[in-house]
Amino acid sequence: MELIKELDKQGNFLFRHRGTLPLLIILPGLIVFILVNLEKAHAHINDFPEQGYQYLCLCTALLGLLIRALAVGYAQKNTSGRNTQNQVADHLNTSGMYSIVRHPLYVGNFFMWLGIALLTQHTWFIVAFVLIYWFYYERIMYAEEQYIKSKFGEAFSDWAARTPAVVPNIFQWHNPDLNFSFRKVLRQEKNGLAAIFILFFLFDTIAEYIAFEDVQFRHGEWLILCTASSVLYIILKFLKNYTDLLNAEGGR
Repeated sequence: MELIKELDKQGNFLFRHRGTLPLLIILPGLIVFILVNLEKAHAHINDFPEQGYQYLCLCTALLGLLIRALAVGYAQKNTSGRNTQNQVADHLNTSGMYSIVRHPLYVGNFFMWLGIALLTQHTWFIVAFVLIYWFYYERIMYAEEQYIKSKFGEAFSDWAARTPAVVPNIFQWHNPDLNFSFRKVLRQEKNGLAAIFILFFLFDTIAEYIAFEDVQFRHGEWLILCTASSVLYIILKFLKNYTDLLNAEGGR
């Protein structure tokens, strides 16, 4: 098979299964995190994670969520979402976040999961995460652009020629064509918000148990944030499934 066709085939396969990527990060990350903390415990190094470092990791993850929110909130219907089976592109977004980078959702995903990877404090795991993420999403982006190019032709080529793929050029910012839809963001990004705080709570609790052989929630803010984000997720899930309150699209 020609390389161009092979990349397209791989990209479409990975696009349909991109929901598995978090598992490739979380599970090995937890194992590495536990081993690192066990090694410190056996060496009698009481190195319970510093809150300052945890907050740095959290800011990295929330930066990714913010990037996603800005992309989703200003996007037209059927151009930014969680479709997992087939590519969808009824419109070509070229304003807002899409005026400074062609794949803002994947850039956002990178920072969200980088924040989690940084929690391990293991250099080689963080490097491996970056390489795996690039390998994974490079093919998805290739297949996605092949699909968009087939639909929008020259309009896509002109936009791609002036807009970076993954490294944003903030000096090219063009104000969004639509109004921001906060309800759309709540509907589509509730999973990511809850996942961030649940994982930070999980990592902190594991580290506390290994360091002190008990759990007293010494960093109580993670318990509060985990609980609050989980309750918010349940509320938003209910509103999405049983009401129309979150159904307004951007620009309407």
